[in-house]
Amino acid sequence: MAKSKRDQSTDIINNHIMYAMGFGIIPIPLVDIAAVTAVQLDMVKQLSSLYGQNFNESSGKAFIASVASSTTARIGASFIKALPVIGSIVGGASMSAMSGASTYALGQVCVKHFEADIDLEQINEDRARQMYEEEIKTGEDVANQLKKESERADQKQTNASSAKQETDVYGELLKLGELRDKGLINEAEFQKMKKDIISRF
Repeated sequence: MAKSKRDQSTDIINNHIMYAMGFGIIPIPLVDIAAVTAVQLDMVKQLSSLYGQNFNESSGKAFIASVASSTTARIGASFIKALPVIGSIVGGASMSAMSGASTYALGQVCVKHFEADIDLEQINEDRARQMYEEEIKTGEDVANQLKKESERADQKQTNASSAKQETDVYGELLKLGELRDKGLINEAEFQKMKKDIISRF
């Protein structure tokens, strides 16, 4: 069953939230903002294509700059990174969270306008900024949830890899034990090869 446009738009927005949060951690002031803006521009482009709306890079950049202009905390978080050690940690976390929330809010503004067949150049900037501010809080929650899901998925993959590794070790040792039991290797050789196998894992 094909996904609805709303479901597809949610996938596009969520994917870009994750990218934005990742780029928000970049430890170089202003470079992080440029990277996040590029991610958001790509999101707007994909949403425009999904809803059959006209898109050009200049109007996309103008839309983002106008609607998200109130997100001054994002700028502040970026400059905090210039502080030694702690700046990168605190600034990176703040920038990452704000980048995710901002991307969500921008995506929602786009979808609501595109669903009403209003393209970027027709959007009322004041109304769009109001919608953006209304969506920021939800965006923080969504970004936080996506981050937790990603961390759980990473942990699950790590656990699976660890379990497979343990199974591989066990299998190798069983085979080695069979060789010893059959007299194909002696005890000294068994112990040496056993040590080699364990050290590899």
